[in-house]
Amino acid sequence: MGGSKLIFYFLASIITVSVLVGCGQETTIKPAAKLRLDYPAPNYKMLQAACPFQFEYNTSSEVEVRPGCAINIKYGQMKATLYLTYQQVNETNIEALLRDAQKLTYDHTVKANEIFEQPRMDTINDVYGMFYMINGDAATQTQFYVTDSIRHFVSGSVYFETKPNFDSIYPGVVYLRDDVRRLMETIEWKDVD
Repeated sequence: MGGSKLIFYFLASIITVSVLVGCGQETTIKPAAKLRLDYPAPNYKMLQAACPFQFEYNTSSEVEVRPGCAINIKYGQMKATLYLTYQQVNETNIEALLRDAQKLTYDHTVKANEIFEQPRMDTINDVYGMFYMINGDAATQTQFYVTDSIRHFVSGSVYFETKPNFDSIYPGVVYLRDDVRRLMETIEWKDVD
């Protein structure tokens, strides 16, 4: 019995030494893996529709013009849609349209970490508006409106077809914010026959 205890201690010693020698290397903690999302370089084209406005859109998206010049721009790879709404302006509704567009954005303050505003003033083409970047787990991370203050008002919001998780969708958010900026920079009012 004494010999079996000796063999047990001998084997235990060998295992302990092996574990200690094997663990002698430094442990390297690796950062959590991040999903890398690559999107195609944007290529823009002027939208030609029977609407009182036109703008450049990303050709990798799918454009659906609905009645009343409501336009949905779908980004299939990102599972996101930019929803555009057009309304005619008259002397009695411009304040309500502006108030509603601003309220729609600031309704997201419950889930937003921060909201940044970037005004748009194009006196040559009579395009004035606001671009909103909503950071955080809000339902939308990008909204805007543009108007000439006399006849036309266009507002838009980007929505992803997923539960909001700002960190996960951030690359798509940045890509789509660039597209919305391009839309705002190229929008022109036109007469429709």
